[in-house]
Amino acid sequence: MKKPYIQDVTLRDGMHPIGHQYTKEQVKELAIALDRAGVDAIEIAHGDGLAGGSFTFGFGAQTDWEWLEGISEELTHARLTTLILPGIATMEDLEKAKNMGVESVRIATHCTEADTAIQHIQGAKKLGMDVGGFLMMAHMNSPKNLAEQAKIMEQAGADCVYVTDSAGALLMNDVKDRIEAFKEILEPSTEIGIHCHHNLSLGVANTIIAMQHGATRLDASLTGMGAGAGNAPLEVLIAVLNKMEVSHNCDLYKLMDTAEDIVRPLQKRPVRVDRETLSLGYAGVYSSFLLHSERAAQKYGLDTRAILEELARRGMVGGQEDMIVDVALDMIK
Repeated sequence: MKKPYIQDVTLRDGMHPIGHQYTKEQVKELAIALDRAGVDAIEIAHGDGLAGGSFTFGFGAQTDWEWLEGISEELTHARLTTLILPGIATMEDLEKAKNMGVESVRIATHCTEADTAIQHIQGAKKLGMDVGGFLMMAHMNSPKNLAEQAKIMEQAGADCVYVTDSAGALLMNDVKDRIEAFKEILEPSTEIGIHCHHNLSLGVANTIIAMQHGATRLDASLTGMGAGAGNAPLEVLIAVLNKMEVSHNCDLYKLMDTAEDIVRPLQKRPVRVDRETLSLGYAGVYSSFLLHSERAAQKYGLDTRAILEELARRGMVGGQEDMIVDVALDMIK
């Protein structure tokens, strides 16, 4: 089994549960701690990627450039990475990030819209960057069709393509089937990645299943810091890998200490599986819809679970956060 490449998303996906309010100092402190703990890549951006700060997604406490400034010079092992969504970030944003020391980027699209990433993947490769394709809401596409979307990203130049369970809705067999479908269609030189949310408490289990079937790039975050019930908790994943005697570069105790001493105290809303976050995975709804739905439920006297179920019924996906209030108003009518 190839040594797994551990990518931390505490400073990107982990923006969501605190409303993108990390300070520049907190980002720097966590990036240095993660690097010293041996993670292979650290992703930094607004929760919705570079240039994600907006009325729709929420404005950050700092800009992407303030968060990224001076980080690359502090890293001794980890690769500095970021994420962009076509239609939100531009190639100019990516060039600026590259000039600030970002070496790797994930291009994120809905699981049926890989063609919207072609220009960005090709542009990132021209900049000499390591490029990952990031197929979000992977449960909304069949294994075969998802693999065909992955092929589009590979042909555009992606070095790796991810099965991205943005809703935390995939079961273990679902993950296995998608990884196997990727292996059947992608070139052996193209890596496969896995990004799991923890809404059904399967984040770590699904990550391990993906690894056992061929995924080599594994996403996780400290305390699971991320949208909804969070991501696969990094310190738990590393503990499991240790128990399995899988070789990696991470120091478990350093990650545990950083998770407990620095990250957990930042959580205004606990990142955990509870009534609302479980409903995300159960209904198959985009994890970052959580706080938007909770606010709408409180304002209009609705049950958050009912809003989430209605969003799922309508097939709403990432980028439609501004429609959640409209859905709540429709439900009142």
